[in-house]
This record gives sequence, C-alpha cells and structure tokens, in this order.
Amino acid sequence: MPSRIEKKLPFDKARIAEIIRDYPTPFYLYDERGIRENARRLNAAFGWCDGFKEYFAVKATPNPYILKIAKEEGLGADCSSLAELVLAERVGIVGEEIMFTSNDTPAVEYERAKALGAIINLDDITHLPYLEKQAGGLPELLCFRYNPGPQRTGNSIIGKPAEAKFGMTRPQLFEAYAAARKKGVRRFGLHTMLASNDLDIDFFIETARMLLDLAVDLAEKLEVRVEFVNLGGGLGIPYRPEEKAIDLEALGQAVKAYYDERIRPAGLHPLKVCMENGRCITGPYGFLVTRAIHEKHIYKEYVGVDACMANLMRPGMYGAYHHITVLGKEEAPGVRKIDVVGSLCENNDKFAVDRLLPKVETGDILVIHDAGAHGHSMGFQYNGKLRSAELLLREDGSVRQIRRAESLDDYFATLDFSKLYF
Repeated sequence: MPSRIEKKLPFDKARIAEIIRDYPTPFYLYDERGIRENARRLNAAFGWCDGFKEYFAVKATPNPYILKIAKEEGLGADCSSLAELVLAERVGIVGEEIMFTSNDTPAVEYERAKALGAIINLDDITHLPYLEKQAGGLPELLCFRYNPGPQRTGNSIIGKPAEAKFGMTRPQLFEAYAAARKKGVRRFGLHTMLASNDLDIDFFIETARMLLDLAVDLAEKLEVRVEFVNLGGGLGIPYRPEEKAIDLEALGQAVKAYYDERIRPAGLHPLKVCMENGRCITGPYGFLVTRAIHEKHIYKEYVGVDACMANLMRPGMYGAYHHITVLGKEEAPGVRKIDVVGSLCENNDKFAVDRLLPKVETGDILVIHDAGAHGHSMGFQYNGKLRSAELLLREDGSVRQIRRAESLDDYFATLDFSKLYF
C-alpha cells in the first residue's frame, strides 16, 4: 500500500511521552510559536491598511493564555457572549479592542459591552431601540451587520445567507444607519459574516468588494461615513493534507487593489479594514492527544481511544475531517481501514471513519490535528464525560498547563444532594 501523506508536528513521540508522565491523556496541546507566527503573518498581509485590526474570535479557543498571546500580537477580541466579554476584560482587552457581535442578545450582555466601551455590532434593526432602552442610551460608535440574502452564497457550516438568522437586509441596514444618526450616534462601522471554514480566496475577495461598495453607497445616499468595514472571519484551514491554506498575502493585496479603486476616488480614505478570524489563527496549532485503549473486530475494524466526541465534536457533528498521526509510525504505510472511536453512547462518536492508518496497537499515542479552534470550546458532559486539560507548548519548548482537566467534583458541583427525599 502507498505511504500516507503526513502533516508536520511541532513535537515528536519522545516529547509527548515526557508530557504524558505529568498530564494523562487525553489533552489538548497548543503550539505557541505557530500561533504567534500566524498572527504576525495576517497582520503583515494587511499592513498596507493603517489601523487594520484582527479581532480574534474568542469562541474558537476561549482560554486566557491564548487571548494573552493574541493581545501581545496586536489582536483584539471578537466576543459574542457575556462570558467572552469578561474573559477578554480579565486579560486586559477592553474598549474598542473588543468587537461585540451577538444575536438574540440579552440586555445584560449589551450593558456589559457598553460599560467596557466595546464596539457593539447590532444584528437586527429592532436591537437599536432595545439597546438604547436597556443600556441607558446609545454609544457614540455603532456597527451594523449586513446579510446580503440570495445575492451571495454561504457554506454548509454557517448556511446560506438567505436562510441564516444573522444580520439585516439592505433596506433595514440603511434605515438603521439613518435612525442611529438621528439618535446621536456619530461613528459607524459595517460588518458581515457569510461563511465558515472556507478555502476559496475569491469568496473573501468578493465579500470585501461587497462591503467596500456598500460603504460608498452609504456615503453617497445617506452621507454616513463608516470608519471601518469588518470583513468577518471564516478563513478556512487545510484540514486534509492535500488541501492548501489561503494565501493571506494574495488576499491582502486583492483587498488593497479594490480599496484603491473604490475608496480613494470616493474620498473615503482612510477607511479601516477589520477581520474576526479564530480558526485560521489557532486551528492548525492545536492538537488533541489521545491513547489507543481498545481494538474491536466485527463487521468493521475499530480502534477505541480515551478521548471521545465530548472532547472534539466536529467529526461527529459535521462529519469533519481531522488528520490523525500515530506517533512513532509517521513513516509507516497505511495497512488497514479503521474507525477511530470514543466511548460515548452515540454511534457518531467517531474521529475517523474508514481511515487508512498504520497498524494501531493498544497503548499507541494518536494525535488529532488541527484541533486548535472549535475543539475544546465545543466540549460537553453527556454521559458524564469530563473535559480534558489544555496545555501550551511554549516557544522555549517547555509545557504549561493552561486549563486543568475537569474532575468528578466539578461535574457534581452544581447538584445539591443534601435535600433529596426518598
């Protein structure tokens, strides 16, 4: 059989064996060097735009150590809940370093966002009077989220724009800007988010063109000048070894070319460009490390590991591909097709289906790649499963625990056994 295409790792079997002595599997391991270098690359790709800002999507990897790294690399925080706002605040990300993009938003979350001085991005025209009433008035700066509907396509994760619950129609958008200005809002932003985990660079170029055109239309028709356009996130990562990452430099230059064509002649320069990526910042630099504990031979071949869907939901939820390396067998050819499964009482608790792997033996360490975003953060406790530890592989090669594994005491902490009646 042909050799498998392997993805590179920032560690080897010997290093993982050392880590396991202190931290039992399963655990997440994040590569600090990779995250930092990737953040710098995105910033450099849009370095032509004075004031470019990447607001790291906190939901992707909500850990203060990861946010601290993002902050040190000049990134802000894209938040969508109260907990995410508080997390950003606790690592020193406040004010307009926070983009608060939420939907169906409770009053307390708007109140906290306004108190922090965050940029509030309204999802619906009805949220304008709601925010004004619940937060004691409108802030000086407001952003509005645009949904282009059937004019654009989405993808399987976020859905078609016309069927998505997010954002406003074009007529609603113009009405919202006009109403906000009448109510005293003086600064404006414009936002959209149309896809998730997409590798088509042309899709994101078209999104940038759409928003820049819209910025010109707002200036011409309403005399509303937006000071930034937020292109959203959604930049995909190459989960499969044969896939190619988006060329960030080419994307930056394509956006610059249209900016020069439309924004400068319209007299709207300088206009800031923002993004809110999470996955493409940390995704390729997080790994779920797990151990093979069982094998099963029935109608199919199975390898059971000590992680499960509660640790990484994406394969079971989306049928998403995550590459798997059997440590120490990177050069070994694939010899059989197997399903790599966890112990959850659900048949979709699978990390891989019919995956061609080297011979996996009990005790082998498997590394599940590209789990640095929407991995640990999407964990759950069904079947009483406990969420794993998160570890940071520092630039100097040392390892630091940045979230301990949950215990049974954690699981039972919100239950009250003292008042049971039998």
